[in-house]
Amino acid sequence: MKKSTQVAIGGLSSALCVLLMFMTGLIPFSTYVFPGMAGIVLIAVATEIGGATALLVFVATSVLSLFIVPDRESVLLFIMLLGYYPMIKPKLERIPKPFVYLLKLALFNVVIVAFYYATIYLLGIPDLLSDWGSLGKYTSYVAIGLANYTFFMYDYLLSKVLFIYIHWFRPRILRKIP
Repeated sequence: MKKSTQVAIGGLSSALCVLLMFMTGLIPFSTYVFPGMAGIVLIAVATEIGGATALLVFVATSVLSLFIVPDRESVLLFIMLLGYYPMIKPKLERIPKPFVYLLKLALFNVVIVAFYYATIYLLGIPDLLSDWGSLGKYTSYVAIGLANYTFFMYDYLLSKVLFIYIHWFRPRILRKIP
């Protein structure tokens, strides 16, 4: 593939990712959905062009989102996990099954705790759990449990999207493009 084609696809992918990230400021409760969708765009870039270009698209999207996207929480989530995770997922899954689940679980929990503290201290969003009083400590366990469940559902759906992209979309749609 020519360099000019790679640059064009990278630029269009970055624009699509930034557009998806910008949607978080327009649609309520989309703080977690659109960063995940923007990360899915990087699957196509990594598969078709390569990991280096996908990494550049991730960096470009992250930097542009910092300046353009009004929802800082979604930008932080994209940078800390949902932007690069779809690119490293195929590499992680080369590890034997029990270890890969432990590694994914460890990665997610470290990132989600760091995200929680970054949201409080970097973005200045108040600690929501403190409003719950003595129930707040139990709420944090329920919240982290639900977050882990959501992450594994995202991981599962990401596997299905990757399968559909490689086995259906690529042969039927991209094959027809000269």
